[in-house]
Amino acid sequence: DFDALLREADVVTFHVPLTPETEGMAGARELAVLKPGARIVNCARGGIVVEADLLAALESGHVAGAAIDVWSEEPPRSETLRRLIAHPRVVVTPHLGANSAEAQVNVAVDVARQLVAFRDGALVEHAVNIPVADATTVEALRPFVALADVLGRFCIQLDPEHLARVEVTVAGAIADTDPELLARAVLAGLLDPVTAGPVNLVNAHLVARERGVEVAIERTESTGAYKSMLTVCTQTAEGKKLIAGTVFDGQPRIVQLRDLHIEFTPEGYILVLSYEDRPGMVGRIGSILGRLNVNIASMHVGRRTKRGRAIVVLLLDEDLPPEQVSEVARAVEADFARLIRLR
Repeated sequence: DFDALLREADVVTFHVPLTPETEGMAGARELAVLKPGARIVNCARGGIVVEADLLAALESGHVAGAAIDVWSEEPPRSETLRRLIAHPRVVVTPHLGANSAEAQVNVAVDVARQLVAFRDGALVEHAVNIPVADATTVEALRPFVALADVLGRFCIQLDPEHLARVEVTVAGAIADTDPELLARAVLAGLLDPVTAGPVNLVNAHLVARERGVEVAIERTESTGAYKSMLTVCTQTAEGKKLIAGTVFDGQPRIVQLRDLHIEFTPEGYILVLSYEDRPGMVGRIGSILGRLNVNIASMHVGRRTKRGRAIVVLLLDEDLPPEQVSEVARAVEADFARLIRLR
């Protein structure tokens, strides 16, 4: 109740935009409702307080004082505004926020940078409809938002079956922050490649609900050997699949696939194979890729026992079409083979 506020307040400050509804919202009637000796502060927008009525209330002594930073006319030229500025019980400051050439350039650059971030599906710092915290927390979470997106994109390409449930677990130091932002980034990575429209940090939960995907978010202190870790467990008709990652030197790093520890940087073209580890398999893979003129940038192996089941991850410099992926899989008798493409 605005009138009740006016009757009780010692100091009334305004924090609203100038709209048809707020223009003149503090005029003669509202100022008369104030208890004698109240003060007015307007650092929001000129025109919210009717300046002629405020001047009359000051001169009558009903309003004890005012502080003004914004004006209905800028620069102030009218006699009413000049008298307000010169009034002994009025404190005024020039409305100069972002009103220098340098500030205008910085604002334009900042807006352009955030538009590019939104286009690329990255974190937009000052969005009003995604859960972002203070600037320090945002900067600390930025590489983990990138990691979350990568884990989602990796998951959906590794196992493209219809999702029923996604469990996101935030562990270690990053568990001290709200995990909602990271969960949204995971969902965006999972759903954007398989959805007709764009999926981003704003609409990720909505798209998940529309597709019947259940989402669970958890925090835990335990991270094993890592300071912070993000784990994504997806459930489809084929069962549960797990992937986990962390950030090293600001870059995403996958540290677990399924139930196996394996470390690699997820980027570019990634060939994932699962087969029984035995002598000669690496040679077969290298021979085929060499014949196809595909260079292996790095190779990573995860296994529990000697000559047991292994997950082999090869980072490639070139793309592989499906028939060549199948050729490699046949050569090593792989029970699973998939090429992941990350931007």
